[in-house]
Amino acid sequence: MSKKEELRAQRVNTIINGVSKYQEKDVNIALEAVKSYIKEEFNVILKHDKTIRLMDIISKLKLLYNDVHFTETFESSNMRPDGGILYLASLSDSYFPVLITEVKNQGTNDLRLKEGKSIQAMGNAIERLGKNVIGFRTFLLNEGIFPFVCFGYGYDFNPSSSINDRVKTIVMFGELNEVNVVNFGKTGQFNRGSFFFRQSKWEIQEMVEIMIDIVEKSIYYYFAKYGKDFFIKNN
Repeated sequence: MSKKEELRAQRVNTIINGVSKYQEKDVNIALEAVKSYIKEEFNVILKHDKTIRLMDIISKLKLLYNDVHFTETFESSNMRPDGGILYLASLSDSYFPVLITEVKNQGTNDLRLKEGKSIQAMGNAIERLGKNVIGFRTFLLNEGIFPFVCFGYGYDFNPSSSINDRVKTIVMFGELNEVNVVNFGKTGQFNRGSFFFRQSKWEIQEMVEIMIDIVEKSIYYYFAKYGKDFFIKNN
């Protein structure tokens, strides 16, 4: 580990320990550590929303693709990822997604078998995940990145489970357990995202390191596309 990585780990651990006293969910603790680190490291303004309304996505799509018809939705319909949506704020008060976080726990068949109970059907959490992935991919069609991450754990994701292939389908048949932010393909048609799945639960520190990597890559993408001065005031 480099000196810079050691210092970052120390800073992040300090933040985690402080936030843990006030937060209950691991993903919330991880997000607070990520936000604190990124603000200090990049001197940028971040915005964190828990939900996004479908009608707001549609309004954006209508502006970008005025030759395409989009159906209307109920005003209250929204997507609520477990960790919300983290945005990078520009100096003109526009916002750019740098991290969308989901956490999925699925599978108790190992416990049911020990208790002598029958095996339950698998897949409910993954089907719900797929719906949100489609929505957020559409939301980011005009960008060359997909800063989406899902941390999945539970018995259904053990190495011999076919449920893992359902996840790979959502990832557009890409690899699991690796960070993918920038789109793949000649025209960027493969906006895969980052899907980390295994049987054992993800630790806070593990999530933080992965999330920081995604946010950093996203910020550098926006800096390159729109210019650093679009987001940071000159001192």
